Amino acid sequence: MDLSFKCPKCGQELEVDDSGAGEEIECPACNQTIRIPGTPPGAGEAPPATGWASLSAPVIASSAAAKVKMHLSVPVHDGPSDNLIAKPLSPLDVTAKETDRQLRVKCIRHVDCVEVGHDRFDETVTKFLGKIGEQHLVSITTISFSHIDVASQKLLNDYGVMIVYRG
Repeated sequence: MDLSFKCPKCGQELEVDDSGAGEEIECPACNQTIRIPGTPPGAGEAPPATGWASLSAPVIASSAAAKVKMHLSVPVHDGPSDNLIAKPLSPLDVTAKETDRQLRVKCIRHVDCVEVGHDRFDETVTKFLGKIGEQHLVSITTISFSHIDVASQKLLNDYGVMIVYRG
């Protein structure tokens, strides 16, 4: 943490790391020797630890990481700060309760869009999406299914789409 103080000789605003508390420095403005206010580090520390903590204390104090001086500062904002974490979207059931439009589901099967040899699946899906509007669309999911053809009594595989929308 930084200490902010004024030079007692010239009144210059100074800021130093709190690890320098109690030391003497030269003021950069008036070149006079002044003492940094505050208590020196270690003056108000807790008594030495006992038990397991006392065994690790000398190891930590002599490590290279303990000797590195950190000069960190906390950013200060004039107004409200920006949100860095976006709020997640609400689940579909909550969204459905909050809106005046209810969630609806429409399944369009490929087999229902084939007319006398013409495949109208794309046209049918496009027409339905245009009717509900993009702003009401929640999701489009592809589906695959099996059914028995009435005429040939064979098991056929087919596909379609499931459209969830507000309507």
